[in-house]
Amino acid sequence: MNNLKFFIVSDSVGETAELVAKAAASQFRHDLETVSMKRFSHIEEESQLAEIAWLAEQQRAIIVYTLVRSSMRESLKRMCSSHNVQCVDLLGPLLTAVEDEIEERPIEEPGLVRQLDEDYFKKIEAIEFAVKYDDGRDPRGVLNADIVLVGVSRTSKTPLSQYLAHQRFKVANVPLVPEVEPPAELYDIDPAKCFGLVISPDVLNSIRKERLIALGLKDDANYAKVDRIEQEIAHFNKVVSKIGCTVIDVSNRAVEETANVIISQLNSSRFERIRKDLR
Repeated sequence: MNNLKFFIVSDSVGETAELVAKAAASQFRHDLETVSMKRFSHIEEESQLAEIAWLAEQQRAIIVYTLVRSSMRESLKRMCSSHNVQCVDLLGPLLTAVEDEIEERPIEEPGLVRQLDEDYFKKIEAIEFAVKYDDGRDPRGVLNADIVLVGVSRTSKTPLSQYLAHQRFKVANVPLVPEVEPPAELYDIDPAKCFGLVISPDVLNSIRKERLIALGLKDDANYAKVDRIEQEIAHFNKVVSKIGCTVIDVSNRAVEETANVIISQLNSSRFERIRKDLR
């Protein structure tokens, strides 16, 4: 049985080329442990390509490559021909087809797809975090969050958490109720990352009445009474004063507007810390 060796060459990590090479090898070898895979990642110089082509000739390896720069692809193809080495360009033909179809030149910048993947996974991680630590389910999330939201019921804490999560912020939110002591973790965090959401009693009264009706209940429950709401807001003011956090009035603000205020405030706080560190 002939030896089967692959050199995986990429200007990024090389994961894609290796997966394709393994898929091809599996058609000839049931045990991939008998197949040699050598990965050459982050290749940026033609001198590196020359050394790889020479080494492939010595070891009778097939070169499989994903190089976004056309000049590097052409150089490797020429070097492989000179050394009588088989090489397979996985990316070049597809880039050429796309270029011909849309009549645009490729950027030819390595690693862009990996950057997109990392951005995507950061978003997913933030969304999962917001779900896990929604509505004060686990106070430990307060310590690990980028943003902590506190407020009485129906101040848009959950939709705001999800909106901010899509901006890649890890958000925990904690409801404040007079009968329940706030988690101790709230008083241990940096106040700059904590935001209290306040709302006018009249607006909250209307929102809560609509919520009760939607649930098939009468709208005169204690939950929606103005006296109860004012009691909750008084408790809210006491807690946020102790935390020392920023308070945002969400009475007439859309979720997007509140999110922009929070992000702007965070950026200002970071800038101020940098200025202090440079002094």
